[in-house]
Amino acid sequence: MPGLPYRREREKANVRFDNPLKFTVLLQRGRLVRLFRGIPPAADVPIALAIGNFDGVHRGHQAMLARLAEAADDLALPAAVLTFDPPPREFFAKSTAPPRLSSVRDKIEQFAARGVARTYVARFDGRLAALEAVAFVDAVLVRRLGARWLLVGEDFRFGKGRAGDLATLRRAATGFSVEAMRTVTVGGERASSTAVRSALAQGDLGRAHALLGRSFCLSGRVAHGARLGRSLGFPTANLPLKRTPPVAGIFAVRVHGLGSTPRTGVASVGVRPTVTAAGAPMLEVFIFDFDETIYGRRVRVEFVHKLRDEVRYPDLAALTRQIEADAAQAREFFNMADAPQH
Repeated sequence: MPGLPYRREREKANVRFDNPLKFTVLLQRGRLVRLFRGIPPAADVPIALAIGNFDGVHRGHQAMLARLAEAADDLALPAAVLTFDPPPREFFAKSTAPPRLSSVRDKIEQFAARGVARTYVARFDGRLAALEAVAFVDAVLVRRLGARWLLVGEDFRFGKGRAGDLATLRRAATGFSVEAMRTVTVGGERASSTAVRSALAQGDLGRAHALLGRSFCLSGRVAHGARLGRSLGFPTANLPLKRTPPVAGIFAVRVHGLGSTPRTGVASVGVRPTVTAAGAPMLEVFIFDFDETIYGRRVRVEFVHKLRDEVRYPDLAALTRQIEADAAQAREFFNMADAPQH
């Protein structure tokens, strides 16, 4: 009988998730945005939904979010996104998973700025990974999220063993329509998180900017450090990094969040090989012409230009001389960038 395999899968779709549901109401540009940390036990309203990891929220993702907002408006439905933490690749192979381009918080801020009214951050765990594709459609998309219109990438895979694809989704869809987003290209290159990581790894910030539609940034709260930079004459704002970042080296940067206009500076991203033999990743920023106490402040560091790779120096004196040279080079870069063009 047609549809019988899907009916059987739906009968097995009474799935329980261990993570408790929590949601926060955020105020973004005068508009309320709901953040759900988990999957609700039942849908409260029908939604227009886009699914994906959205790592970096690059120009391909931005086109997807624009289409979501357009469809949601046409259908008079809330625009919603379902994303995952950790990303599936981290769950299955944490040691070989690629570095994240954006934190969950940064992604949520990007979603909200593009008209998303609801963000569901689902914990990707063994229970979710074991869910058969058709059961995922019925248990998650229909019953618990209330999807009435769904947007996915044309290469979307889902369900146990990544067995489900776009054709599976369309066959199993009941009560909602499915649309696939076509690939977006930038300068002949597919806009993808992989392409952005490749550009950043090569220090090609211009290419990364083109793919992202903006400069690459890292965000976090300024923490206390060992105050080594201050003792060398270069006090730094230290942002400990939870994970290995997709960039490494020395950069000319702009720091946002310390006033109405960004501050320029020079930043080091890496493990500080001159100082420690086995350091954790750290972002250290020497902010030019700035001497305020900012511990605990949340800042966003915009990577503008790569100066060089991280190097181990024989002693602190050699390191200090190089920091002086890096700072001078970064200042010169910004002076030239800000000079009027004739």
